Amino acid sequence: MSAPRSGTQPPVSAPRSGTQPSAARLGHADLGAFVRAQTRLAAPPLIPEITLWLSHDEPTVLWERLEQASGRPDLPPPFWAYPWTGGIALARYLLDHPGQVAGQTVLDLASGSGLVAIVAARLGADAVTASDIDPVAATAIDLNARANDVALTITTTDLLAAAPAPQPGHAHPSSLVLVGDAFYERRMAHRALAFLRGLRDGGARVLIGDPGRAYLPDGLRQLARYDVPAWAGLEDTEIKPATVWELP
Repeated sequence: MSAPRSGTQPPVSAPRSGTQPSAARLGHADLGAFVRAQTRLAAPPLIPEITLWLSHDEPTVLWERLEQASGRPDLPPPFWAYPWTGGIALARYLLDHPGQVAGQTVLDLASGSGLVAIVAARLGADAVTASDIDPVAATAIDLNARANDVALTITTTDLLAAAPAPQPGHAHPSSLVLVGDAFYERRMAHRALAFLRGLRDGGARVLIGDPGRAYLPDGLRQLARYDVPAWAGLEDTEIKPATVWELP
């Protein structure tokens, strides 16, 4: 996750490993040990109420270590090890407006570290599902939930591909859908927007935290704006403005 450092896209580049991966595969317990060994508990910027297992290493360095430890060249970048600006803004917004999440059935899409899902659970949501297709992210979310004494349902199912989005007039089980910093890649953004519009049409409220990524859709309704201190190595500036939007 280093260069290019664009203001519109998280800085991620492929790991430059010259070795062939082994046949070994890390199990869940080993993944947890890896996450704990490569990170330390810390509060994200603007969110002193929560602690997460976070890395201070350059993201590409951590990605290379993960490939070497797992023997898997197909794992996605370790987004789970860093507090991304859009997720921080969305989490801060919920903490500042707890009535908007209390009693809701919440889906946190592309959950990463689980920050937004954990905040929702802390604020009294009836149920929270954290969704991320990365199995290492699922392990990190579990560790982070335990560190903050909250219960989450964690899924690695690709919800964007698993089933058609709900159609108008067909209710979706999630009443509140949260998306932190997910509009950085064209195909992902296109699929996510179609899915989110379906959930909205099924009766869910959709909130998005984003610092101006390249593929953020037009037509959103602004709710709040935060100046977020950027985690070292993630953004192109020390302070990154991020906005919380609602999909109308």
